[in-house]
Amino acid sequence: MPLVLQTLRALAAPRRAIPLTVVGLAMLSAEWLATHSPSAMVIDAVLLLAFCLIGPASWRLLAAPSRPSKLASFAGYAGFLVLNAAVVGALGYFAPSSLGLAWTYVVEPSSLGVVLVLFTVGAWGLGRDIELEEGITAAQLRAERLAVETEHAQLIALRTHLDPHFLFNTLNAIAEWCREDPVVAEAATLKLAALLRTILAGIRNPTWPLADELSLLQRLFELYQVRDDRRYRLVLELPPTLPNIKLPTMVLLPLFENAITHGPGAGHAGEVRLSLTVSGDPASDVLIEIRNPGKFTGRRDGGEGIAIAERRLALTYEGTARLSIRADGEATQTTVSIPVQTKDESAP
Repeated sequence: MPLVLQTLRALAAPRRAIPLTVVGLAMLSAEWLATHSPSAMVIDAVLLLAFCLIGPASWRLLAAPSRPSKLASFAGYAGFLVLNAAVVGALGYFAPSSLGLAWTYVVEPSSLGVVLVLFTVGAWGLGRDIELEEGITAAQLRAERLAVETEHAQLIALRTHLDPHFLFNTLNAIAEWCREDPVVAEAATLKLAALLRTILAGIRNPTWPLADELSLLQRLFELYQVRDDRRYRLVLELPPTLPNIKLPTMVLLPLFENAITHGPGAGHAGEVRLSLTVSGDPASDVLIEIRNPGKFTGRRDGGEGIAIAERRLALTYEGTARLSIRADGEATQTTVSIPVQTKDESAP
């Protein structure tokens, strides 16, 4: 029923309702001029009403393109044609006979085949038009929501890495190293500059290559390593050639930051491991796994990063991407599965 009501609302839109009204008036006028029969006009009106109630909705329900297999698609089209034939036959042949009408202009028995073709083609055309319109509307809404989520994620990244606390702590450490170890101070300054440059570059675009996302994560970790390379250890397991896909900018950043903060940053000894594999033959998904010491105990109240990453992945990949965070012994395993082929990798 929701689909039928949705279809009726779409038919009530002026760009569809006006042509349908014109066709209906023309059909009734022709019937009256030919037969002067109120009963025949009632049959014509009921046929038009049945077309509006059943035709486009039945195509969307039974024969719309989103079918799991060719057999299901064939069965849907067959059901659509049978239903149309039943409606036209009942109203165009049996109804006039039961009312004792010898002849009607619109549904003249020898022309029922033409009426069936018009009924079917009209139902297909209107149903497909409604499906296309709703698909475009859904895509626009998805793009708008994704743009909001992207902006929110970028603001969080800026707040995390450009707020005074982060900068002052890092700059104070660099100032101290300038006296104690100028070489380390220089390295830290360059790494901080590279990190900030990468973040600011990412903010300008809704998506960027996977290689850029991984580069950002590495730059962030290198800054931690400058301060304590014994505590902060990163192991990268990447294929020789990275998949040529694009991601929402900084979508992995909050997940990677959590691994650092709640892993070695919280005093848990061990390495952070970042691995990437391509599954499937032919390739179907990119699996990105982040493993850190420290057992996952659930999400923190007030934390936004994971929830935003989930929403951005869902909007960008229309539900085909997956994100999971779980405890694995005394470690935390974060897994992101991203399809290699998307409907529109360039979409924001």
